[in-house]
Amino acid sequence: MTIDGPTDGVAVVTLRRPDKKNALSTALRDRVSDTLDRLADDPVCRVVVLTGEGDVFCSGFDLGEFAVDDAAFQERLWASSDRFHRTVIEFPLPLIAAVNGPALAGGFDLALMCDIRVASTTARFAHPEIAFGDVVYGPLHDLVGGAVARDLCLTGREVDATEALALRIVTAVVPPADVLPVALARAALSARAPREVLMRTKAKAARRAGVVGSTLDL
Repeated sequence: MTIDGPTDGVAVVTLRRPDKKNALSTALRDRVSDTLDRLADDPVCRVVVLTGEGDVFCSGFDLGEFAVDDAAFQERLWASSDRFHRTVIEFPLPLIAAVNGPALAGGFDLALMCDIRVASTTARFAHPEIAFGDVVYGPLHDLVGGAVARDLCLTGREVDATEALALRIVTAVVPPADVLPVALARAALSARAPREVLMRTKAKAARRAGVVGSTLDL
């Protein structure tokens, strides 16, 4: 994972595990959480853009870690997951996802927990993990309402970028080369505002969402 900036109030955080389709290992989740905590305290930062390296935004949690037969590791895994979700959901500044490709399972959740999503035409979204485990429901429900959230969470069906735009999961669909520039343009619009105003507005959004609980409660 790398971080660029903040430049003119905007920081860019990039998930960099392209060999694993940017899967969220415990280590990567912790790095994201640590980075967002630092940026939340950085008086220069006003907006964060989150994206993935390569042609995948994020393929979800690293499933290989769930097979590790070690009680202490499993405890760390779930603690990391709970902290990760809480840190992203409660990040006090605007968080914009530049969805450069597929966002699946936990990667879908990560995009949903951002405030604004700009998607590549190559992006697709799904909760395939319904076939074997719990799905994070709350952030999708908060964004699109119960009918769409139940459809996608209970079936695991995949939606492409065009349908995601129609469902209002994303706010724009652009060619792959334009995803980050368009996301940065949106970020620049937000960064015109004073940091304290952005924080107050984001706090209002968080209160309206009312999302609480650990990973398995979301």
